[in-house]
Amino acid sequence: MTIDNDIGLLERTLAALGRPAWEVTPEDIDRVVGDLALQGRKSSTRREYVQIFKGFHRFLQVRKAAEVEAAFGVRLVCPVDEFNASRHVGDDSPALLPPPTPERVGEFFEFLKQRIATARKYAPAARDYALFRTLYHASLRSEEASLLEKPDAHFSRGPFGKLHVRFGKGAHTSGPRPRWVPMLDGLDLVLRWFLDDVRPKFPDSTVLFADESGGSLHRGTIRNRLRYLMELEGRPAVERFSPHALRRCPCREPHPG
Repeated sequence: MTIDNDIGLLERTLAALGRPAWEVTPEDIDRVVGDLALQGRKSSTRREYVQIFKGFHRFLQVRKAAEVEAAFGVRLVCPVDEFNASRHVGDDSPALLPPPTPERVGEFFEFLKQRIATARKYAPAARDYALFRTLYHASLRSEEASLLEKPDAHFSRGPFGKLHVRFGKGAHTSGPRPRWVPMLDGLDLVLRWFLDDVRPKFPDSTVLFADESGGSLHRGTIRNRLRYLMELEGRPAVERFSPHALRRCPCREPHPG
């Protein structure tokens, strides 16, 4: 259902833009967002339109850039620039609430571990545990985690192993900035377990944290998934947090796999 919803939203966004994704300009993004505002759409809805297009455009850049340039003579540059993006705050933007304490995060991970044993579907529950442990211990953004592939886990690099974040967030419109992130606090053990025992239960693809079709999880899906899991946990709303707050937790104590 989430995939169908994302596809439907993307189709509506492209229809509103009125041209192929590789021809969209910052002015087109501003026009569509302005029209949505005039229609009385909430800021969260306007943000979803921008983010779904941004994710699709990133997919084209990563997987189809050479084909688009060969066929249409266009070099892909994302039109969601620093100005039109600044009006649509996402889950990686500063939050008003402080990040969770390490103790609170530890309690959440214990809930996820217990859920693995009782969930109707083992693989998605186990993937969720490994995914959010990665966001926490490696301090990754949702989009960075969604673009990780299996070969990006280098267990022999350094004393703990490292993740190669090939599509790290760049400054403004500078493009992706690759970086290496150490697998601290037992994250290497979690990811070894995930790759050996959990990932083979999903369809074969290069994606590390795959959905049930083998494709990448959208950053919005990761955000919604975290919200859903905290609702299942049943803690008060004030104790819930976003992916951004999770990666901003000020202290990461060693945590057994």
